[in-house]
Amino acid sequence: MTEREVKKTQESLQDRLAQVIELLQRQRIVEDLTHRQEGQHQDRVENLVHRQNLVELQRKLDDLHSADVAYILEALPLEDRLSVWQLVKAERDGDILLEVSDSVRETLIADMDDHELLAAARDMDADELADLAPELPRDVVHELMEALDSQQRERVRSALSYDEDQVGALMDFEMVTIREDVSLEVVLRYLRRLKELPGHTDKLFVVDIDGVLKGVLPIKRLLVNDPEKKVGEVMANDPVSFHPEDDAYDAAQAFERYDLISTPVVDKNGKLIGRLTIDEMVDLIREESESEVLNMAGLREEEDIFASVWRSLRNRWAWLAVNLITAFLASRVIGLFEGSIEKLVALAALMPIVAGIGGNSGNQTITMIVRAMALDQVNVGNTSRLLRKELAVGLINGLIWGGVIGVVAYLLYGSWSLGVVMTAAMTLNLLLAALMGVSIPMALVKLGRDPAMGASVMITAMTDSGGFFIFLGLATIFLL
Repeated sequence: MTEREVKKTQESLQDRLAQVIELLQRQRIVEDLTHRQEGQHQDRVENLVHRQNLVELQRKLDDLHSADVAYILEALPLEDRLSVWQLVKAERDGDILLEVSDSVRETLIADMDDHELLAAARDMDADELADLAPELPRDVVHELMEALDSQQRERVRSALSYDEDQVGALMDFEMVTIREDVSLEVVLRYLRRLKELPGHTDKLFVVDIDGVLKGVLPIKRLLVNDPEKKVGEVMANDPVSFHPEDDAYDAAQAFERYDLISTPVVDKNGKLIGRLTIDEMVDLIREESESEVLNMAGLREEEDIFASVWRSLRNRWAWLAVNLITAFLASRVIGLFEGSIEKLVALAALMPIVAGIGGNSGNQTITMIVRAMALDQVNVGNTSRLLRKELAVGLINGLIWGGVIGVVAYLLYGSWSLGVVMTAAMTLNLLLAALMGVSIPMALVKLGRDPAMGASVMITAMTDSGGFFIFLGLATIFLL
């Protein structure tokens, strides 16, 4: 898809969202007007207009892909979201529930009764059901499991047995397997008898009689080779494969590195048990990226933008409390130098510059380190070199920009010594920012925490307090 087509798609989706919002607003206006009317035809007029708006809204929803309907639901306040959800055709409920974010899915499930949930989940594949099961009522999950055949039931239980960050929780069980001793012509005839191929099928999996993976047959090799050749002659013998216990994010990186579309998942004996597909990996990367952004801001979980005030407060209060404590510490640092500030008022005007530039530099460093950790580019062997590099960057930036602000301070206040103190304070605070930018995420990893968790809050606290202390301390020593 070209950039122009992507932009057109996005614009179209935004237009559809605007149209849905307009119809919902029109519906409320009509209902308000008809309620004010009096007379025997009031109910008839209200019902007619109501049905007309609902028909138009439902028609627009029917034309949209499930993922686009999910986008619209996420962009609507709770009341409007549930109104639109009631208009979605029942046979699409399951697909849409799988597409929406976890927080929005929770609100939709809460609005459905057990019968609706059973109908929505009944036709799901085992991997999809395993993804949805933790959020469904226990009795609904039990009834769904009872309705599955033994193979599907075992697949669901297998997927649920793994942590959400393991390959086993994301693998798909729908795949095409073949033997290596058959000809390509036989394989082609076999594929023609299938109603359809599983999604993202770019290769077939070659197994022996015991189900042990022997290799893969890419579709392109199947199509361009002589039909008389055996599968074993043209298959790839060393495919990228994973075990169900492997880290899912490592698998996602492999998909990006090797340009994979699908790849096999095997147990410890080499038996094929499932596959990973590109759609799951893209979702995982997006979720991981969103999680890192939220963690750096100190948010504990994904938040529905239209969540209740109380729920949003619960999600945000913890790091705000930490931030309040650090801000209080910074204020006490300033309080230690009240006498110096009273004697030289220029200090009060200049000290926010030192703290602000330090915080910005620290956030740059910590963002780079967290990203490198996510890509497994940071290890014990290169930690010291990385720290030296960041300190060097901080030193040079401090001297350059500290020198600039030092000159400005001299021009404003006519004091060359104040300019020198400003340059020194800026340089030292950027060195502190570099040190903390590397140390904080590494310390969090050693403690078994996400390196992005609250990192932005902590680095700002360190550079604020440190910047105030360094600048006011140097000013007290050399200027007063």
